[in-house]
Amino acid sequence: MARRPLPRISNLPSIASLPSTATARIARGRQIARTAADGATDVLHPLITITRGLRKLAGAGRSKWAATPKERRGPALFVVAACVLAVALVPYGPLLALVTVMGAAAWHGRERPVVKTGPDEAETERLRALYEALVPYFSAPDDPSPLFTHGGDWTKALGDFAFDGDGRPTRLRITYPAYFTDGEPECRARIEQLVHAKSGRGREYLFDWDEEGNQLLVRVLPALSTSVAAQRFVTAPGETVLGFTDPEAVQRTVPVLDGDESRDAPAVVWRTGPRSTEPHLLAVGQPGSGTTTLLRSIALQALQHGDVLVVDGSGTGEYACLAGRTGVLAVECGLTGALSSLEWAAHETERRLIAANRARQAGHPAPEDTRRPLWILLDRPGVFGHLAAADGRTDPQALLQVPLRHGRAAQVTVVVAEQFDSLDTLSEAVWAHTRARVVLGAATPEQVRCVLDAAPHTTPTPHVPPGRGYARLGTGPVFRLQVPATPDPYDDATTEAQRRAVLDLLPERPPPPVPLDAPPVPPTPPAAPAPSDAPAPPAAPALSVAPTPPAAPAPSVAPTSAPAPTGAPADAALAALPEAQSAPAQGAPEARPAPAFVVTAYGPPTGPAPTTPAPATASAPAPALPTTSASASASAPSPDH
Repeated sequence: MARRPLPRISNLPSIASLPSTATARIARGRQIARTAADGATDVLHPLITITRGLRKLAGAGRSKWAATPKERRGPALFVVAACVLAVALVPYGPLLALVTVMGAAAWHGRERPVVKTGPDEAETERLRALYEALVPYFSAPDDPSPLFTHGGDWTKALGDFAFDGDGRPTRLRITYPAYFTDGEPECRARIEQLVHAKSGRGREYLFDWDEEGNQLLVRVLPALSTSVAAQRFVTAPGETVLGFTDPEAVQRTVPVLDGDESRDAPAVVWRTGPRSTEPHLLAVGQPGSGTTTLLRSIALQALQHGDVLVVDGSGTGEYACLAGRTGVLAVECGLTGALSSLEWAAHETERRLIAANRARQAGHPAPEDTRRPLWILLDRPGVFGHLAAADGRTDPQALLQVPLRHGRAAQVTVVVAEQFDSLDTLSEAVWAHTRARVVLGAATPEQVRCVLDAAPHTTPTPHVPPGRGYARLGTGPVFRLQVPATPDPYDDATTEAQRRAVLDLLPERPPPPVPLDAPPVPPTPPAAPAPSDAPAPPAAPALSVAPTPPAAPAPSVAPTSAPAPTGAPADAALAALPEAQSAPAQGAPEARPAPAFVVTAYGPPTGPAPTTPAPATASAPAPALPTTSASASASAPSPDH
């Protein structure tokens, strides 16, 4: 029986071949149908939601009934029937039950936002590219079932991933074969560099190697806050806050003031003192990386409980704000001053050791002056080394051997800051005894490993703010570090808030001491003559000295009516004069007290000494005073003068 062929679609009339009136009617019908459907959807939306919810509730009940063991189905059915009977007997029970069921159906049938359960096409392509790049490192020719193969299934090796808004991974877990040598730093570095390049540069990644589970967790770390300025940190004596790090890196937090709000920040705390295993610190960085800021922050914290000696090799005046402050022994910027200060520090360390040893042998506690911490801050010692070598003098680092070796027992702490281009100038003693290390600024992994003796678990970024780097205390882990903002308050580029924060932490400057050899006080002009009816000064009895002509007064005696100069030099000189100066000569009768007058010493007289004989009641010779001018007060001789 022959079959009739089906009509060809091309033979059917198309919409374009229809008349214009028919086309308009079809378009109008479609629009009406679409409008009716939208209206019906809006009207019937509650019913659709409840129906969808009832379907989900029915499916859940069916799944629950299927999961119930057969021996428990009878009691479960009896309990359900009892509940239905109780609801039916309660007044308004069926109505309340119906409302409850409808409400539950409406809740389960509501429209929920679509949850993304997997990567999209662009993210899948990025993960596949990373998988293909890891094949040469995580595969072996003799592996019977390789986990990484070209064109293989990447979902078995890459998991627990998350992406940011730009489609770059922010979290990724990589499972690698057990024969990969994850204990070698070189092999780890190659994998970290590859993942960093394929996941997107410009961000800082943390690589957490799980050698036991053969897994590598890669996470993108947020940037450390740079808004924490210098302030009083809540620490015990002997503790110094170097900076702040990630919350999961340390177990201790310190309350800080970040802007206008207070929060707890995870801090890297460096402990010094007799029981410290890292008594000295070495900070290395590039120019402008923040090593001077770190030393300034340490100095402000050390001045709370100790004394500070600053030796600045850069000579830029970055520590001028510390000069003359209470507790700051010196701020040296020249080679001669640096050598003198470091030589004194070496002798002071030896003196403290000897004093403490003698006190322990005698069964006494250590003297108070040996327990006060002494901090030696040395910035750019390589500059002084070049100057000392050119002048044939001692290298300042040679004077640091005693404080570095014995400083822990003597409460002496040494902090050295140097740049990468001058690391070869550091002495062996500095490298051997500075077990606390800090690297600031942009640095390659090789440079970080050279200073810290360990590679960081994060990838360094090419552009970092000042004070950003890594820290390692002894043999501990490597921390990310952000030094508190402690700029030079005398710098014009410093903001007013940061300048005020640093100035508030600086101790006050003590009043300048007035030495005994202060410059002489210029003589005051004679006052107006006394009135004629003024009583004459009482004469001392039993005196037989001829009166002295009034035209030949003593050159160092001021007029009686001149006021006495006031000030610290006169007071100091008055306290230095012995009481014997005002005693009468031996064998002479006791004189009546006469009005006091002021003697101002101006140095040796330029002319010949006067030939006027001294009075018989002259006081005993005074002890020798400093060669420079001073002011003194003594008892007056007889009125004949």
